[in-house]
Amino acid sequence: MSKVGTPYSYKSFNSIPIAAFFSSTMERRQNQQQQNPRRNPSSSSSSSSHSSNHRWRHRPPPNRTGGDARARHRKDSHLLDSGDATAHASEAVAGGSTGNRERREQRRRDQDREDGRDCGEFASVVGTCPYMCPVGEMAQRERLRDLAVFERLHGNPVKTSPELAVKKFCRTISTKHVQLSDIRPFSVLGSTLDYLMGLMNSTPEPFERVHDFIFDRTRSIRQDLSMQNIVDKRVIHMYEKMVDFHVISHHKLRLSSSGPNSVNISSLHHLNREQLAKVLTSLYNLYDLNRDPNSMHKNEPEYRSLYVLLCLNSESLPEGERLSLWFRHVPTPVVKSKEMFFARRILRYFGTGNYNRFFSTIAAEASYLQYCALEPYIDKVRALAVLCINNGGYKLHPYPIAHLSSLLMMEESEVESFCNACGLETSLDERGNKVLPTKQPAFNHPKAGYEKYGFSGLENICRGRGAEENV
Repeated sequence: MSKVGTPYSYKSFNSIPIAAFFSSTMERRQNQQQQNPRRNPSSSSSSSSHSSNHRWRHRPPPNRTGGDARARHRKDSHLLDSGDATAHASEAVAGGSTGNRERREQRRRDQDREDGRDCGEFASVVGTCPYMCPVGEMAQRERLRDLAVFERLHGNPVKTSPELAVKKFCRTISTKHVQLSDIRPFSVLGSTLDYLMGLMNSTPEPFERVHDFIFDRTRSIRQDLSMQNIVDKRVIHMYEKMVDFHVISHHKLRLSSSGPNSVNISSLHHLNREQLAKVLTSLYNLYDLNRDPNSMHKNEPEYRSLYVLLCLNSESLPEGERLSLWFRHVPTPVVKSKEMFFARRILRYFGTGNYNRFFSTIAAEASYLQYCALEPYIDKVRALAVLCINNGGYKLHPYPIAHLSSLLMMEESEVESFCNACGLETSLDERGNKVLPTKQPAFNHPKAGYEKYGFSGLENICRGRGAEENV
């Protein structure tokens, strides 16, 4: 046996006679007990045993009959945006640190109060508001000039209409003073969500302004759904639409994150990722609650795969362990689906640095939502490819930019700009073709991040999305 790191050698310990060792130890203990009678182990043990028995004697027996019912009630009333699952998803998807348990619990309690999830007294409530915004709120916001650009009638900042105003999210909602006329029923919530989704591409306003409006109003929709405890199959499609909004915003906000508003866009991007984690968690809970035996919902594989893709590069988290545990709770038909098979291959290619397969698989098989989730990682893999080519190439044989363009799924002009951003220089060969000289020592990742580069296969991906929507 190795002796490295032991406080004493086994040889010296074994050289002490066993009887002498134990007798000397007992003598020391008796002397300590005589000098400090208060530290008598037997009395300490008996007192702790007495207090322990005292606690158990007065503890009421568990109510096993009502426990399951209360657990089911808690599961239903708090199903949407579940606290523990939300905290886990927020850490993984939003890319934050794990933190300690107390801080996570406090954040969960604060978020529960914000989203109005204390819905025990609303178990049988059905809202009666016929409009997208309650009449009282419309009047109050007109008086306070609190109307968004999309809610102003003919641009008037103090005038709106039921066809334009949408109920705002309220952080300090009181469960004791909510009236049925302030809560929108399911049918109105569905039409409200459709109206909001229609604003995504139908307004000339900057997308960050559109995102800010829809971001707030969809939280209000989730709040009304939660207060009415609507958790059946009808609401699954609504949550899928809200996931669509956050994932597409994940892509569009990245395109907008340049110029003087880059700091504000970065903040919006972070908040969007947090809400995406919460909506995904709620959607997965709805899938599980409304599942038939040995089956899966129509769009479940694609939306389940988004979690894997969004967790692709959370460097501060043990993602291998996290995902292995997460997959245990995914239904077998979903694990075997082509969408999940795609996500697992992308995860493997990313982890092993197989950039060729990474890009070709995305171009050939990714859906539009999957591409939007993967987009932030594409430039990182491109940088890895350029680094490998630069370090592994022959100095006398520069790498053609045309080949690099095909490999990285970029235009040739963008490839040249990308290489320069990484600290590498390009040149012309004797035939006038652009090449990348290899073995350059100045490779580095830009501190300010990469510019917004295109992806050659995006047109086919968008075309496939259009075909799916027309089916």
